[in-house]
Amino acid sequence: MAGLAPIFLIAAIIVVSFLFLYYVPILLWFSALVSGVRISLLQLVLMRIRKVPPGVIVRALIEATKAGLAEIKRDELEAHYLAGGHIESVVHALVSAAKANIDLNFQTATAIDLAGRDVFEAVQMSVNPKVIDTPPVAAVAKDGIQLIAKARVTVRASIKQLVGGAGEETVLARVGEGIVSSIGSSISHKAVLENPDSISKVVLEKGLDAGTAFEILSIDIADIDIGKNIGAGLQIDQADADKNIAQAKAEERRAMAVAVEQEMKAKAQEARAKVIEAEAEVPKALAEAFRSGNLGVMDYLKYKNIEADTAMRDSISKPGTKPPKKDS
Repeated sequence: MAGLAPIFLIAAIIVVSFLFLYYVPILLWFSALVSGVRISLLQLVLMRIRKVPPGVIVRALIEATKAGLAEIKRDELEAHYLAGGHIESVVHALVSAAKANIDLNFQTATAIDLAGRDVFEAVQMSVNPKVIDTPPVAAVAKDGIQLIAKARVTVRASIKQLVGGAGEETVLARVGEGIVSSIGSSISHKAVLENPDSISKVVLEKGLDAGTAFEILSIDIADIDIGKNIGAGLQIDQADADKNIAQAKAEERRAMAVAVEQEMKAKAQEARAKVIEAEAEVPKALAEAFRSGNLGVMDYLKYKNIEADTAMRDSISKPGTKPPKKDS
């Protein structure tokens, strides 16, 4: 046990030294001191207690001091960090804005950062405009020809509109709407193909960047392709619809004619049945007339001759049938 005592002592000294250097970052304080940043060692210790990384705060203060941004205070950096902000991005943005003569203060930068936007990227975009390619936009001119256009939109970040301003999706949607409106108001698709810059002029005049986080510098039509002949397609569809309607009406008339024909056939069959039924009653009537003495043999022969004459006339009117023989 006596031999283990020095080892425990050394381990305890190491742990205590580590904790001391962690909570009392002397090297970090010395680095700030030689960089011209005035901050007390006690403030660094209190940062540890407040769960604020002293290294992040000190590096941000050193960068701001070297860039001549004396208005940035330690308390403001700590408050922004505790609010969930990105201190490094904010300080980088302030330094870049100062070098580019862009009016950007600490309050605006932190507000942009807390709004969820990358303030450093916004400053870079304000210095170097960004080109956005729109997806293919299809529109139809008044002559019925479809045109598919692609545009390149050059935008610059508007620092004042970054908080609450709409993003790239809104800009692309508005540009697409403007392209559709411009092509749709053209009398002929040939006029659009001859002067594609007319689309850019019409779209730019609409002020599409209002209420967005960007300022549209230019809209260039990169490509225009001819699509379908929508007018001819609509005419073909209309003709097909008219043909289907006519066919339906013709089918309706044919069905009505068939129904009338069937009805006439049924009536004819019914009439023939009545004739046959009446003819079947003739022999009965003749037999009754013979029994009652109202009809003699000579009368019967005259009746048969009349019947034969009628059949002969029918056969003459219908070629191919032989006339019946008369009874003598």
